[in-house]
Amino acid sequence: MSIHKHVVSVTVRDRPGVLVRIAGLFARRGFNIESLSVAQSEASGISRTTFVVAGEDDTLEQVEKQLQKLVNVIKVVDHTGAAFVDRELMLLKVSVNTPEDRVEIRQIAQDFRARIVDVHRDVLIFEVTGDEGKMNAFIESMQPFGIIELVRTGRIAMTRSAADPKVKSRTAKVRAA
Repeated sequence: MSIHKHVVSVTVRDRPGVLVRIAGLFARRGFNIESLSVAQSEASGISRTTFVVAGEDDTLEQVEKQLQKLVNVIKVVDHTGAAFVDRELMLLKVSVNTPEDRVEIRQIAQDFRARIVDVHRDVLIFEVTGDEGKMNAFIESMQPFGIIELVRTGRIAMTRSAADPKVKSRTAKVRAA
């Protein structure tokens, strides 16, 4: 069995306790949730949760089937192996020790299309959006200056095409809660 990173979106009716039940399924099967994002979707009363988990393919398939049985779960999509777009947001606070550092930090930020959201004499805070690779590369570029603090949102994902045959999408029969 091989362990892969999976990006899974679960569309649910927006009700109390739904997230706890979904996260519990991953935990019981030994999946560590590396990233989590929950927000309202395009439809009123419907939320989309995106999980990034690492685990065995067969085990994840079982979790997906169990998710379908949960009350209020509408749809489960495993984006792994398909064409999808993903993004996350990061805020990063970096030390500015000299005027030369400030110039270099700003140039690096410009290269990454990072936006300055707060300026202080000896600190800059940046907002960066992008995929996981971009986030990690920006962090690495800022390490030499001294990262004071950083926070990242969970990843969100959307399949590029609804007709993509590689996307495993299961729609559940929604039962009243």
